[in-house]
Amino acid sequence: MLKASSRAITHFSLLLACALFIGWLIGHIADTLALALFIWSVVQIHQLRKLQHWLAQELVTDPPDAKGEWGDVFDHLYRIRKIRRSRESQLLDKLSRFQQFSAALKDAVVILDQQFNMQWWNLASEQLLGLKNQSDQDKPLFNILRDPSFIRYCQRGDYSEPLLQKSPHNANIELQYTITEFGESEKLLVARDISDLTRLEQTRQDFVANASHELRTPLTVIRGYLETFLDQGNLPRPLQKAMLQMQQQSDRMQSLIGDLLTLSRLDSTEMNLDDEPINVSRLIISILDSAEQAAEGKKHHISVDLAENIGLVGKEKELHSAFSNLFYNALRYTPEGGEIKILWRCDDHGGYFSVTDNGPGINSIHLDRLTERFYRVDDDRSSDTGGSGLGLAIVKNVVLRHQGQLNIDSALGKGSTFSCLFPLETLVEL
Repeated sequence: MLKASSRAITHFSLLLACALFIGWLIGHIADTLALALFIWSVVQIHQLRKLQHWLAQELVTDPPDAKGEWGDVFDHLYRIRKIRRSRESQLLDKLSRFQQFSAALKDAVVILDQQFNMQWWNLASEQLLGLKNQSDQDKPLFNILRDPSFIRYCQRGDYSEPLLQKSPHNANIELQYTITEFGESEKLLVARDISDLTRLEQTRQDFVANASHELRTPLTVIRGYLETFLDQGNLPRPLQKAMLQMQQQSDRMQSLIGDLLTLSRLDSTEMNLDDEPINVSRLIISILDSAEQAAEGKKHHISVDLAENIGLVGKEKELHSAFSNLFYNALRYTPEGGEIKILWRCDDHGGYFSVTDNGPGINSIHLDRLTERFYRVDDDRSSDTGGSGLGLAIVKNVVLRHQGQLNIDSALGKGSTFSCLFPLETLVEL
């Protein structure tokens, strides 16, 4: 285009020069210049009309014949429009493929703007969420999904954990909602049908609960006979040693069954935080009193720092189980004469309970899996100390049910800190 502009200026300058020369020869310079400008204007208007006519045909025909700078203009515009048409064709092809891909997705996908208005959704959204074709576009998502817990989940801005809920369109479908932010506070909502996984998990929970209940009766009989035989006191030494080992293992099995039943109860019941406030300091002191005999043999140095005026709303029995698990773990794995620190305090972030020890510590490769059920860092050490592999799973479950978070900070040779952070809304002043 710069070349065409330069050429146009050159031609116009030559035209004016010729007009001036001819006008000087005939003695009518002004008239000759006016005539030259008129002829030049007519030519430009004619070329502009040809351009408008050709543009109106949407590239159906080849560009009109033209010479000079207008030929360059026609050719340049033709190339630009041809490139644009090619790009439009590619975009349409990609859009078509994206629509086919989104239609094949079994998960519901919804694009939301900053105000949670629905901009786009795929076919599965109509089946799982009940969105109507086009009629709900640009309408608030909360007009369709009106559950208060879902609205709170969307508005709180923390989407690190998914939300599990039944489908508003079909109560038999269990959905897992996840939200991802992109662009300028826009959001991508994905709803996945996890009904089959939910049924499998329920089957697993029922099996664990039923099996644990059924095992309690024969185990009680076995432990009863073992206590009877050991109370006689006149058993041969080899038999007495075998009986003591059997009793030790039966106690361990009873502890394991108790932990399984606790986890089963936690999994099968919903949390209701509308309870009486719990005096956390008093609860921790009761745990320490109960563990006094177990702690006496290893001569640990136990320090306690408690905020006595701060309580926690929740289930006292569950919190007792969680806090005692953390404390007994520290007793088991901290060597004789080690230090254990227990802390309960409150700050601007919420309530904070922690158990810190100067034991052997845990390799960082194990930290992400510590709360898995039956996961052991060291099978031999866990067997010696009587651990079931379920304690931290119980702790995590209880803390999550109280809207909290379990953090583990540990390193080999530097001890461990297990902390539970509870949000401010679950705290009360005593």
